[in-house]
Formats: sequence, C-alpha cells, structure tokens
Amino acid sequence: MLNLACHVVTAALLAGPHARPLRRSHASSPSAAAVTMTTKGIVITGGAGGVGYAYADEMVRLGHWVVICDIKDPEAAVESLKQKHQGGVGRIFGTVTDVADAKSVQDLASFAQEKIGTVHFWINNAGINGGRRPFTDVPMKVVETVVKVNLFGVLLCTKVAIELMSSQKGVTSHIFNTVGSGVKGGGTPGYACYGATKRGLPQLTDSLVKELEEGVQGYDKKQNVGAVNVHTLSPGMVFTDLLLNDSTPELRKFPFGVLAAQPEEVAADLVPKILAVRGNGNKVEFLTTDRILTKFYNRFINGEKSKYIDDDGNVIQMPGAQYLSNGVKVQY
Repeated sequence: MLNLACHVVTAALLAGPHARPLRRSHASSPSAAAVTMTTKGIVITGGAGGVGYAYADEMVRLGHWVVICDIKDPEAAVESLKQKHQGGVGRIFGTVTDVADAKSVQDLASFAQEKIGTVHFWINNAGINGGRRPFTDVPMKVVETVVKVNLFGVLLCTKVAIELMSSQKGVTSHIFNTVGSGVKGGGTPGYACYGATKRGLPQLTDSLVKELEEGVQGYDKKQNVGAVNVHTLSPGMVFTDLLLNDSTPELRKFPFGVLAAQPEEVAADLVPKILAVRGNGNKVEFLTTDRILTKFYNRFINGEKSKYIDDDGNVIQMPGAQYLSNGVKVQY
C-alpha cells in the first residue's frame, strides 16, 4: 500500500478558458453570467459514497453541476447534497450505472448531457477490491467482478467520455482515472486482483495521452472539435469500506493510522487540483512526497499520535459522528 504514495506530484494552476454555457433547465437557476463564467459540468462514477461522494459534495459547494452514478441507487446521496447546498449555484443529479456494462455507460453519458449539457471533467472513481484474502481463496466470480469494475469499467467509461468530450466544440475537457495500491508495481498481498487492475491504469492513461496528442501511426489523426486530456488521480488511503473491510489492528495502526485520511479531507485537497489541471497526462495525488514525509516526521520523530486510530488499532469515533461497525464514518 505504501508504493502508491511515492509519486512526485504534477499539479498545474489554472483551467483553460474553453468553457461553454451549461444548459439550464431550472427556472430558479442563477444568472446565465454566473453559470457561464464559473460553473463546470462534472461526472463522477461511484459517487454515492466514500471519496466519490466527498468529491461531489465539494464540487457542488463550489458551484459546479455534478452527475454521480453508482451501481446502487444514488437517490439518497443526491437528496443529501441537495439539502446541504440548497440555494447555491451548484446542482447534483444521480443515476444508476453499471460501469462494466457498455449500454449502461452510454446511458450515463446521455444522462449527463441531458442534465448538465457540457461535461468538463469525468472522474472514473468506481472501484472494488474484492476483500482482503489470499488470491487462491478469492471466488472466481469475485475475480471476474473486480476486473470488470476496475479495469473493463474504466476502459468503457474512458472510451465513452472521450467520444462525448471530443464532440464538444471549443471545450477542453479532462478525464481522471483513479489509481491505487499496486499502481507502481510491487506486491499487494491480500489484494492481488485489485493491485493488478490498478497497475494497468497508468499504462492506459499514457497510451491515450500519446494517441490524443500524436495519433496512431498508419492512421489519419482525428481532428476533433473538442480537446480531451487524460490524467491519473490518486486519493491515497481513505477511510472507506475499501480500506477498512477485513483490516487488522496492525494495519490500522500502520500504515492507516499514519497515512490514511477521511474522504472529506481528501476531497478538500484534490478537488482544487482537479479543477485547476492544465495540459495532458498529469498525476494528481493526495499523498504527495512532501505530505508523506511530513506525516512520517510527525509520527516517528515528534511522536504525534494518530487522530483517527488509537494505540490498540481501533478507529477513534469523533463526537457527533456516526460510524459503521467496520469504523467507516457515515456520510449521510
């Protein structure tokens, strides 16, 4: 798990000026000028919970129009965000999507176009790990599902997103493929399937960056009316089901207690980086080298204790918050 944290961050500063107005379907929407100048259209897969929900929360708070999808009905998540940000410029919409099904992903793109008009950012966030256990103990159906969601699903979503975005005249858009443990190689014992699928995403991203910028030898380079860029996105270790299910006290003490963060903390850091990205092929990360070194120094040199995990490896439950039995904080 630590190898995902060894990237060197490449975060650019200002988004390009290639936005076009979102289609407004609400009579109570703010002025056209406000929406046109600042509001972006964003799609987030796996957005009904975890860091995907936190991304949506932060983006709606900032006044953007967001579509979340999930394999489960995201209506409760949508209603929660509507109530939380009532009266703001931001909008939230949700739909059921199976990212491993081609028609379902195409339906997601159509839904996004209908609800928010222009899609400036597409975040491939949906992912599962199949549980922490030896590879030989993983049922064949689980192996199949992990590969379908984490790899095949990203392939389908990225293809559909490129087709949609490249048709948006005068718009520069960005796709983010979420990477995780195993992305830089090395072993991920207990998560062999998950690590293998995440290892493939930087290769996919690098291939698409070259195709979009240079074309493919022997084929005419397509002249699209919209510009599309592809990046990787690394939220690091986040206190969600993905991290805490099947975890042990030892894992929770280290590395989780040193490096992991709550979804809202990760979103507060990554959303501005996502919205400010420029160019193609960026690696946008929460666990930057500087952040890792700071966390290590505070824990092992200064003796600072984790604010999330106690000395026995239990999740510290904050007053006023609700937690599931695995230690995941309830978001809504």
